[in-house]
Amino acid sequence: MAYHSLPDYQVIGLHNRGQVELPAELARYPRVESFEAALALRPDVISINTYTDTHAELAIRALESGAHVFVEKPLALTVSSAREVVEVARRTGRKLVIGYILRHHPSWTELIRAARRLGPPYVMRMNLNQPSSGEAWEIHKRLLQATPPIVDCGVHYVDVMCQITDARPVQVRGMGVRLANDIAPEQVNYGHLQVLFDDGSVGWYEAGWGPMMSGTAAMIKDVISPSGAVSLVMSESADSTDIENHTKAGQLRLRTPQGESVLPITEQVDHQSLCDREQVFLASAIRDDWDLTAHHEDAIRSLEIVLAAQRSMRERCAVDL
Repeated sequence: MAYHSLPDYQVIGLHNRGQVELPAELARYPRVESFEAALALRPDVISINTYTDTHAELAIRALESGAHVFVEKPLALTVSSAREVVEVARRTGRKLVIGYILRHHPSWTELIRAARRLGPPYVMRMNLNQPSSGEAWEIHKRLLQATPPIVDCGVHYVDVMCQITDARPVQVRGMGVRLANDIAPEQVNYGHLQVLFDDGSVGWYEAGWGPMMSGTAAMIKDVISPSGAVSLVMSESADSTDIENHTKAGQLRLRTPQGESVLPITEQVDHQSLCDREQVFLASAIRDDWDLTAHHEDAIRSLEIVLAAQRSMRERCAVDL
């Protein structure tokens, strides 16, 4: 929808590997039968919104064709593959933007600023547990074939931690459990990671998908320091099964030795407006020839941390970075 509504873009083709019913606004655009047919249109921009196991391959093919690329997170299944995509973008001179939507969210950017004002070391407590059933559980099961939730969702929240500390991650610990009988024996639909930073900060992230998940404590976002704490608090009625509730502004609460206060969030956003902002970012990067080196390195850093957590989970040991 962002490409449809924003003046920077003109949609020339859509491709989906399966049959999907499009919103009325998009139904009038040409449908192409394959990714190869999409490349043959010679578009200026290709947007890749597939499952993680195809991100790197499709992004490289798109960049090699001469297109700028927007690709959803995580960028790849391995750090080496992610670096390969970034190297192709550098070599071809094309812009590569990875979909870290929380970087465009006013509540999250203000949470980061407020936490940094408190000063390190930090304890960062974050989770996103998603009870799912029916069609939503089927989507989660497809995601599990490539990535567990601490990888697929974890890159967002680990990226936030890294922005808060601005310190080097040095060790990661992960643990997980298979909590469903209708997924493969090796798949883990509940996971938990801990990351240690060289400034003494620690980060904690938890994610679970499936019909077994409780809605209790589904969306925790706390940052604690010696000077106080700041929390992003959703309303008590917020439902973590609803994607719109993942992106609502919420309320920032600050606690210091002097007392408690609420930090105003005046800008209200929804999921679509955040997607729009991502594509405005891409258009600006192309038009103004932005250097996206830091954007790429940050994406690789968060991916490295969550993949280390996945390895730690599998091998039952801490992983030094």
